Amino acid sequence: MENAIISKEKLPELFTQIIAKNKLFAPVKENGFSLFKEVEKASEIDTSYVNTRVPPKSIIFKQTETLFHFTPGKKGNVEKIPEENEKIVIYAIRTCDAKAFALLDPVFIGDFEDPYYSARRRNSVLIGLSCNNPGPACFCTSFDDSPASIEYVDILFTDLGYKYYIEGNSEIGKKFLEDHKTLFDAASGEDQKSRDKVEREAIGKIKRTMKLTGIVEKLDGMFDHPIWYESARKCIGCGTCTYLCPTCHCFDMQDESTLNKGARIRVWDSCMYPEYTHHASGHNPRPARMNRVRNRVYHKFNYFPKNTEVFGCTGCSRCIEYCSANIDIIEIINKIGEVKE
Repeated sequence: MENAIISKEKLPELFTQIIAKNKLFAPVKENGFSLFKEVEKASEIDTSYVNTRVPPKSIIFKQTETLFHFTPGKKGNVEKIPEENEKIVIYAIRTCDAKAFALLDPVFIGDFEDPYYSARRRNSVLIGLSCNNPGPACFCTSFDDSPASIEYVDILFTDLGYKYYIEGNSEIGKKFLEDHKTLFDAASGEDQKSRDKVEREAIGKIKRTMKLTGIVEKLDGMFDHPIWYESARKCIGCGTCTYLCPTCHCFDMQDESTLNKGARIRVWDSCMYPEYTHHASGHNPRPARMNRVRNRVYHKFNYFPKNTEVFGCTGCSRCIEYCSANIDIIEIINKIGEVKE
């Protein structure tokens, strides 16, 4: 089964079936904000959101994670934390956040495989939810993507009013649909047309554009340009832009211990913090905010595409919407493109 329809009345039954055999993560409303959490019943799920504040990458790449416990001394030992092998279903993930996993996978399942990330990723099913009403700062279309793209999810749901149009993409997604086929009806040609219309209208609602043509090559010759001082003038170094970015993957390793036991813990880190590049010698190659703002831009729009042939940004707009200083990455990139050689 690839394309199907499900009535919204049947969604609670679908979620009940999923929860019976999997961990289900979905958007919920908490303290006025949307975030992805493990849910135990369908009534907890709230899809009336544009995007969650914290990206769902936190489900697979945890913000804080204990890797192993240890005891010191001559008879000391290391006790590794077992990998999580429970089946995970992430429901209602947006296209921009699903694409982020395609950027994170080569980092954690590349030349050196991270067993913790890999185990969760291997056991996860991504069920996307088309973004019918993108936010005012969203710009996924700047990367030739769509708010209803099926490319990076296993299954895509598109809201057609009283029902959802469902598309299976990967083998995992198609098997999932087959396992729950009693809840689905076959999609008609009219359903397909309605789905395509929803996508066209959603694309038309995206008004902001990041001009990326030639930006990689342009940045090659702008490392010492004054634009970095101008771009960093408002920055307060809070790190919000990196913590809320679905593609940022920097982390720190910390050992916490008492006299007779301890643990090694991995935590998210940010290249926007001065301590990030502080050497043990006392030297810091990025001493000023200008250096750190420049590095963030180069990493996403120069280094990343050179190494992986894809930009390190998905156009989710979180760094724009939640920046305390109103720094706009679209404006920065577009200004760089206008700089005369």
